[in-house]
Parts: sequence; structure tokens; C-alpha cells
Amino acid sequence: MDTAITIRGEPARYWHRLDDGRLQCDLCPRYCKLHAGQRGLCFVRANGDDEMLLTTYGRSSGFCVDPIEKKPLNHFLPGTSVLSFGTAGCNLACKFCQNWDITKSREFDRLQATATPTDIAAAAADGGSRSVAYTYNDPVIFLEYAVDVAAACHERGIRNVAVTAGYITEDAREEFFRRMDAVNVDLKAFTERFYWKICGGHLDPVLETLQYLKAETNAWLELTTLLIPGENDADSEIDAMTRWIADELGCDVPLHFTAFHPSWKMMDTPSTPKSTLTRCREIALRNGLNYVYTGNVHDPAGASTYCPGCHTLVIGRDGYDLGGWNLAVEDGKAACGACGKPIAGVFDARPGHWGARRRPVRLAMH
Repeated sequence: MDTAITIRGEPARYWHRLDDGRLQCDLCPRYCKLHAGQRGLCFVRANGDDEMLLTTYGRSSGFCVDPIEKKPLNHFLPGTSVLSFGTAGCNLACKFCQNWDITKSREFDRLQATATPTDIAAAAADGGSRSVAYTYNDPVIFLEYAVDVAAACHERGIRNVAVTAGYITEDAREEFFRRMDAVNVDLKAFTERFYWKICGGHLDPVLETLQYLKAETNAWLELTTLLIPGENDADSEIDAMTRWIADELGCDVPLHFTAFHPSWKMMDTPSTPKSTLTRCREIALRNGLNYVYTGNVHDPAGASTYCPGCHTLVIGRDGYDLGGWNLAVEDGKAACGACGKPIAGVFDARPGHWGARRRPVRLAMH
């Protein structure tokens, strides 16, 4: 049987035909070269009937309303809710993946029926969510679907949030990121060894994405690094990484250090001690970063926001619940209520009150 005929999907962008007849995907730095009927490593982009197809357009692994801090974004509309969704597959192969049942899924029956971009924008608006997050699996691999949803959201005044590893080519990144209002990039480590050995990818393309986001877009940017004992938590690596962030991205880009818990193919690796998160946070602060957070542990001090000028608590957090609020906000820009120093981010005049709630949503599918 000609397997290419059995593949169904929507036309994909960012590919070209090779001299030998294969199709090369140019969306991400893997540059998968596919014979008819073959799928890329992400499993969702495929050579079907001699054209590249996105097989998950319009199909989601589920919708949920989350606190925006869960993405994590601490400086983008704090306290508000975000409608989150993903599809299936991933273009990295992280051995520690915490969403492996989605990202490594080969069972497309797990995906719900079609949800159009206008369906998703309407669900966000009707549910009171200020934004839609493309998350759970990496949204760059469903670029065509994500940018269509993002356009529909913008028509209704809904913001767009990408949670991504940033593993995308120069050709594709402009179209994807120009639709995004906020981006959290998972900077998995600061060594090529880690990216190749643990994730099956490379570090440089991610650093290039980060530089592009800061220099060429207006999207609000935050970073997350999951600290894995013995793999990416050495003082020297954290020192080098945070110096690079300060020099290349600026001291106002928030950085989240989060705790690893055994998962997927790293079940024998111990969980990250809270002391490791605190130590790495101290290194980052010492290197000049203004907003450094700890996550996946109960640490109200490490989760809260402090003025980099006078060190006053300006946003108190206990988990996903907001406490103290000492910001003066005008036109989306905030300043410390004590000393007047600007606090980087995108803010409402008053914090939202969504808290830690997590509410699954079932869309009216077509």
C-alpha cells in the first residue's frame, strides 16, 4: 500500500523538494528529509502525496483554563486566566519530558475532533480568559494552526502566549513569533553536551531564537530552566548562562529555575533539592538579573517579585495565588509603589484574581 495516500492533513509551509525527490522540512533545525509517506521526528509533519502536510491542524490534546503564572509568566498580566492547549508530537526528544504522553504520542485518537481558530478564540472570550497559550507540546511544530488561532484571538482582543523550546529556523520564526504577545522559552541548559545527549538537539539555534525575540520582536519574554541534578545545575554552568542572559538579553528578562521530578526516561534521577534552586537563583541575582524565580517547589520568597531598586516586595506569590501588590500601573507599565523604579512587564492596573484554579474546557467541536 502507498502509505503517502493514507496521510491526511493541511498543507504545511517551510519545506522544499530535494533533487532525489524527498521533501526537506525547513521549519526546525532538524531539517528532516522525508520520502513519500514518511513523518518527521516531530511525527506531525509528513510527506503526503508529494507535499508537506501538518497532520494535527485543528486537533487538540485538550483545553484547560490555567493561571498565567503556570506557563510560567510572572510579568504578563499577573493573576489572569489563560486558555491553554496543545496538539501532539515534539521536535526535540528530551529524556525528562513531563508531558511525554502528549509529546511522544503516536496515537492520534487521543486528539479531540476539530476545533477551528474561531472556536478557540470564542471559547477564550466567553470564558473570560485574557490570553490563549500554545503549550503542552511545542507549538512551533503546529505553526500553521497556531498562527491562525492567534489571528482569530487578536480579532477578539485576546492575547497570545507561546510556551516553546525555541527550536525553530530563521526562515520560520518571524511568522510564528510576530503573532505572539508573550513567550516563555525553555532554555534547557547552557551546554551543547546536554542538548545533544539529553534532548537530541543543539544549543546554538535556541540562543539565536532568544536573541531574535529580544532584538526583533515586541513580545514579552521570560525564560525557564528545569534544573536536573548532575546534568545542568553546576555553579559554572549557571554562572555562564546567567552572564549570557544579562549581556545578550538584558537584566530585565525574568528567569525561572524549576525543580525536576523523575519522569519519562529519567526515573532514576533524583528530584531537585530546594537548596539547588536557591543557590542558582543567588548566582543569577549576583550576575545582575533583576527577576529570578523558583518553581515546582513551595517557596513564596522565591516566587515573589521584588523591586530591583529598593528591594520592596511588589508582587507577593504563594504558589499561583497572589498576595501583596505594591505597583503603580499606567498604560500597562508598572513602577514600584515605594521608590518609583520601573518594573519590567505587561500589567493591568489591578491584579487578576484567578488564583490556582485549573478548569478543563470542552469546546463545542465542529
